[in-house]
Amino acid sequence: MKLLVVTIQHISKVYCLYRRPLDRLVEALPFFGQPRHTKFWALRDVSFEVERGEIVSVVGPNGSGKSTLLQIVSGILQPTSGRVLTQGRMAALLELGAGFNPEFSGRENVFLSGEILGLSRREMERAFPKIAAFAELGDFMDRPVKEYSSGMYVRLAFSTAIHVEPDVLIVDEALSVGDAIFASRCIKKFEELKARKVTVLFVSHDLGLVKRLSNRAVLLLNGEVAALGSASDVVNRYVGLVHERERKHELEGRAEDFGSFRHGDGTSRIEAIWILNSRGEPAAVVRRGETVTIRLRARFHARSQQPMVGLLIRNRLGMDIFGTNSRIEGVDLGKFQPGELLELDFTFECWLARNEYTVTVATQHADGASQDWVDDALSFRVADPRDIAGVVDLRATVSWRRVLD
Repeated sequence: MKLLVVTIQHISKVYCLYRRPLDRLVEALPFFGQPRHTKFWALRDVSFEVERGEIVSVVGPNGSGKSTLLQIVSGILQPTSGRVLTQGRMAALLELGAGFNPEFSGRENVFLSGEILGLSRREMERAFPKIAAFAELGDFMDRPVKEYSSGMYVRLAFSTAIHVEPDVLIVDEALSVGDAIFASRCIKKFEELKARKVTVLFVSHDLGLVKRLSNRAVLLLNGEVAALGSASDVVNRYVGLVHERERKHELEGRAEDFGSFRHGDGTSRIEAIWILNSRGEPAAVVRRGETVTIRLRARFHARSQQPMVGLLIRNRLGMDIFGTNSRIEGVDLGKFQPGELLELDFTFECWLARNEYTVTVATQHADGASQDWVDDALSFRVADPRDIAGVVDLRATVSWRRVLD
């Protein structure tokens, strides 16, 4: 017989979006019959169950409703329709900053969290040494939380959540800001919780971790359940959908379909961009050490003398990894007239570490002013069987010798 700990029944969450704050007031007046808002469905008819001792992951692209779902399960948000049934003590580790009073010390926040969860002062005093040891904050445990770094905050929040002996633990991607050592310890702790039959519901973009830890997974797309099943099957389906979308973008090659931010005076406009592998084929995944070409095509709408074309590669955290332009590389692009097309290739050996990266491209005037700048125009992933640290493979060699005293 199944012992259900979390039951999510037909959950929907809709937000009313107003173009102006005044529209909300006008709509409330009785003599204005026309609605002044549009509806945004963050979640629509989401249903699934979580059994005791299961680890269930929620995956999906940004904006698919993952965090909203966990906030509803945690009781922070109320659904527009549907209901959530839970059994046992629940601890939640949601977005950074939630749950702790920034003016209180770490110690005070730990005891406050315990009281909220219904634990007695004596129970928290027994648990506190374990919490402090796992968090490893030292003297900062008695400093106000507002003085903590994001990593220190997450260490304390995670340590508190797992040591109050919850029946259900909810985690929303909070571990991504921790360092590698802490992340490894958290993974081991998840495995311990799994062995102790603690139910875990968590959101993660680390699909390898989802496969490793989860019994089942839920794929959310546009606020709806697109897949529900074994972690491996759901992750594979999600990866397939992502690759299908990227492949479509690559084949179309239109810069208008991409980019998180775009600006420039319009002297030229980037019309297409491709990432090509060593065989000259569009690719979303390249191998470490492979020769890669980033090709762009721009059309000029006004005369331009000695324009520049620039390239910037960022990692998934937005950190600049590598940037160059045609001038730095000693290439003079001459003069262009309105209507003329420029196609330019940046070719390099890709010695980046295994990870996901974005490509920002730009056309510029000789003085550096932007003609067309497209942030994060495309993304690609570097595949590598070796798990090196950092962002670049320096191709180190190892030599050793035995030294006698």
